[in-house]
Amino acid sequence: MLRDGRLLLVLDNAAGEDQVRPLLPGAGRCLTIITSRHALAGLESAHRSDLALFRREEAVELLSRIVGPERIRQEAQAARDLADLCGLLPLAVRIAGQRLAGRPHERIGKLAAQLAQEGRRLDTLQVGDLQVRAAFALSYRQLTPAARTVLRRASLAAGGDFSPESAALLADLPVDEVARCAGELTDAGLLQSDASAERYRFHDLLKIFAAEQLTTEDGTEVSRASLDRTAQWMLRRATAAALRFDADPHEDSTHGDPDPVGAPADRDQARAWLETERAQWLAAVRHAQARGHHRQVIDTARAMHWFSDLNQHWELWVELFRQGVEAARALGSRQDEAVQLNFLAWSYNNCVHDPGAALVTADAALEVAREIGDRLQMGWALGYGASALQRTGRTGESIARLRDAAVCFADQTSVQGRLAELTVLNTLGSYLRQSGSVEEALAIHLRSEAICQAEVPGRPTELITVYLAAIRQQIGNDLAALGRWPEAERPLQQALDIFETTSMAAWAETARLDLGIVLRHLARYDEARRTLLAAHEGLRKLNSPRQAEATAELRELEVRTS
Repeated sequence: MLRDGRLLLVLDNAAGEDQVRPLLPGAGRCLTIITSRHALAGLESAHRSDLALFRREEAVELLSRIVGPERIRQEAQAARDLADLCGLLPLAVRIAGQRLAGRPHERIGKLAAQLAQEGRRLDTLQVGDLQVRAAFALSYRQLTPAARTVLRRASLAAGGDFSPESAALLADLPVDEVARCAGELTDAGLLQSDASAERYRFHDLLKIFAAEQLTTEDGTEVSRASLDRTAQWMLRRATAAALRFDADPHEDSTHGDPDPVGAPADRDQARAWLETERAQWLAAVRHAQARGHHRQVIDTARAMHWFSDLNQHWELWVELFRQGVEAARALGSRQDEAVQLNFLAWSYNNCVHDPGAALVTADAALEVAREIGDRLQMGWALGYGASALQRTGRTGESIARLRDAAVCFADQTSVQGRLAELTVLNTLGSYLRQSGSVEEALAIHLRSEAICQAEVPGRPTELITVYLAAIRQQIGNDLAALGRWPEAERPLQQALDIFETTSMAAWAETARLDLGIVLRHLARYDEARRTLLAAHEGLRKLNSPRQAEATAELRELEVRTS
């Protein structure tokens, strides 16, 4: 019939390839457009166009066409908020617009406020016979039983995306089967796949729908069991992975891992897993705390201590170590409480830049450590309190505390004790330099360098390399403060190279800034500009308070070269 004709066929909402194939014209001048909830990957010689979500301006434009531009102009921000709450999903935006069109005197902000209540969002997104929930339900009913289970249980995953392994734990299914289901869900448009990694994410509205199905079909007990199982596995893996970065690492690096065969094989893999899955393991900590597994919370927080130094810009450390403090108090363990309070003081200082909270927390740690006679924790508490005092301009008090901390550490013979001594000496020298005692600062930092190179028994090479980098950054700054600019460049460049090699961004960018300052003073302006611009951008991304210093240095450079 169609061979000699010239027609456009539209096959709308096709269920699958078998339904479509008998309807496709053979030879001739016909064109067929097929719409489907599935990828229909089996069709040959097809040109595929994925219909993406709206951009925000496109969503607002659709609202404007439905309700009129004047109404949108009167509540421009509410219209943008409404588009965001619809998840930029065309059907949802259309329904919201139709609701407003049917209620010409209702404010856009009122509908946005209703949609902001997540539990009512899908109920609100319906008008007449148009329902977002119904559209989702149609796709959901077409899934295999296993894929429906994966979709429901994956709504329990924390964070913006999740791996097949996380979904497998939640669904209590083999990973291979979950990977197949994830492919089915992606083809059905119910999950979005990452372009470069095997990870998946929900559209916001679909996650709400999946959570509704979880409540209806699985119930509270199944959901709790899924979360319990996943949290236990995640914490065991996170603890084992973090211990690879410990100052005194275990010989069996997979000890305690729930899947030794699939465990990260080295530090790089451990770091990648911890970074990628941080939303999941932090959620597992919260869950364990709520379920009363306080010892597991403490063990995880303690294991993360050294790893946290590599990612100081993560604000989550405040929450993790606060959970550690609460767990220690729940168990009545004063020693654990002192340790976790010190970790928390560190995170207030270095991760969220809140010296007031850091000082209060460090003082609490010092009180507990004195009560139990733990000189190592006393020293750490004095050191963290000193850092908080320095940040509030109380340099004299800060230096006095650091000297007391050094006394606490001087009689420590363990690896942890000697590394603590290196830390406090490095900080003491830095504050002495800032107070004008530059020669004493340089002498202290040279002493620290000597300890690093010769006096730490059983020292782990990678960690000592990082300590050396931190010390050499300070030595470079000491030399710069003495006006010995040519000598300052080399130790700062050495520090930057090590920090970049070890992916310590928070440390690398401050070293880059210090190097840029030296290059400016050496009148190597082109190098200085490149270095300072890179440092400024890196510090901005880290939300570091030193980005203001980088801005000032760039301005000074422009003055010098104008």
